[in-house]
Amino acid sequence: MSDNLHSPQRLLIELRMEHADLDNLIDRNTDDLSADDLLLRRLKKRRLLLRDQIARLEGALEPPEPA
Repeated sequence: MSDNLHSPQRLLIELRMEHADLDNLIDRNTDDLSADDLLLRRLKKRRLLLRDQIARLEGALEPPEPA
């Protein structure tokens, strides 16, 4: 059971959920004229880092296609 909590597949799901949450938060704050620009930049940077982590993890989990 403990192995399942720390599996790469579970981490991938958690990263995708966090990325989706950030997408929603950024979308809501982009429409708000009083939104903090620095906060939005930080959120977008975090979202990009998550996207990179997701891509690396997906690449590690999926076997390479034969040539």
